Amino acid sequence: QVQLVESGGGLAQPGGSLRLSCAASGFIFSRSVMRWYRQAPGKEREFVALITSSGFDSTYAVSVKGRFTMSRDNAKNTVYLQMSSLQPDDTAVYYCNTLLSGVDYWGKGTLVTLST
Repeated sequence: QVQLVESGGGLAQPGGSLRLSCAASGFIFSRSVMRWYRQAPGKEREFVALITSSGFDSTYAVSVKGRFTMSRDNAKNTVYLQMSSLQPDDTAVYYCNTLLSGVDYWGKGTLVTLST
């Protein structure tokens, strides 16, 4: 079955960096577009970034563009989200996502908390 397992979250200071990982299994990863979403406390889940199956192209939400970089390693079935210049508004649970045959699959998320 499809599994997405996020890791790498934790406590960070404003201006700091974190790298999230999402390990995927149960589908042909190298052919799948992958996405990161996040959900802040009391807010709806929002799109963060997308990367094409080849890894050559990525798209970012305006709020993170220039600060976050999404990448993938198809040999390891893993996507990454390098987050830099973190801001308090980046506090959220970050979810890995893929859409397969019209069905959305989600991981359980990893929590990123910015200290104040």
